Amino acid sequence: MLRQQDVGHRIVVRRIVGIREGRPLFSDALGELVELTETHITLVTAGGPLRVPVGEVHRAKRVPPARRPTAVAVVDLESASDEAWPAPVRGRLGDWRLRSAAGWTGRANSALPIGDPDRPLPAALDAVQRWYADLGQPALVNTPLPLAAPVGAELDARGWTARPPVLVQTVPLTTLTAPQPVALAVADLPPVALAVAPTDDWLAIAADRKGGLPEAARHVLTAVDRIRFAELRVDGRLLAVGRGTVTGGGRWLGVSLLEVLPEARRRGYAAAVVRALAGWAAAEGATRAFLQVEQRNVGAVALYHRLGFTTHHTYLTRVAP
Repeated sequence: MLRQQDVGHRIVVRRIVGIREGRPLFSDALGELVELTETHITLVTAGGPLRVPVGEVHRAKRVPPARRPTAVAVVDLESASDEAWPAPVRGRLGDWRLRSAAGWTGRANSALPIGDPDRPLPAALDAVQRWYADLGQPALVNTPLPLAAPVGAELDARGWTARPPVLVQTVPLTTLTAPQPVALAVADLPPVALAVAPTDDWLAIAADRKGGLPEAARHVLTAVDRIRFAELRVDGRLLAVGRGTVTGGGRWLGVSLLEVLPEARRRGYAAAVVRALAGWAAAEGATRAFLQVEQRNVGAVALYHRLGFTTHHTYLTRVAP
């Protein structure tokens, strides 16, 4: 059967749809799993969303994606993501990237093993550990999969643990900027304002979500040439925020720190913020958007699926013992 870590991945479900002459009749459904509860499985198929009661499920399992991204595509997207979340302290190990931001977020404080480290793999990982030890930080390695599977295997042998899987999801900007059908549109949505610098209350929401904002964090948030900070206010109160960057040679919109205050959720505010950022990025010449979301965050995964995002690849943040 399925587990929460299968959310965001392609699955096949064999369900019982009836009984004939005392025998069950089955029907198979193939799609992306967007919600898994004790009572239902929800997947998005080619024909639209399908909600299957658990009692009707005969068998369900994850299956490989219809088409895996090429190594070049993963490297290009990971490079764009690295540009969009720039650590203030950086190093190189051949093509590998070493990043530090005073411990603020895993992405900005981990090695990114894409390309050739210019030495044997065991020696490269030894060098990674020394680099972080010199900074007084624990060694972390982000392993995009399946590209960095050999790195992951070596880390397994060394006893490194893994944080929860993260989905790297993408969507064409034309999907986000297309006019919304009347049935899906939310009437009287407040406007979304875009600014080149974050306001104090925008930073306060980010600090609350990320557990503070050290000086290194401000560098990560702002040190990108093409950037916008989105705000949605009602009666002057900031209710939803988001951050957008254009990187990767101008091709990619990176969406991050999308947050809606708990009392303002389920009103279409998150989607409005994403679409506002998409409109700006499209005017900048970008053609696709990406974001990163923990696989276990089923609510966010479902939201992004409704907006058209699909999983490009996954990564694990590996932690030294």
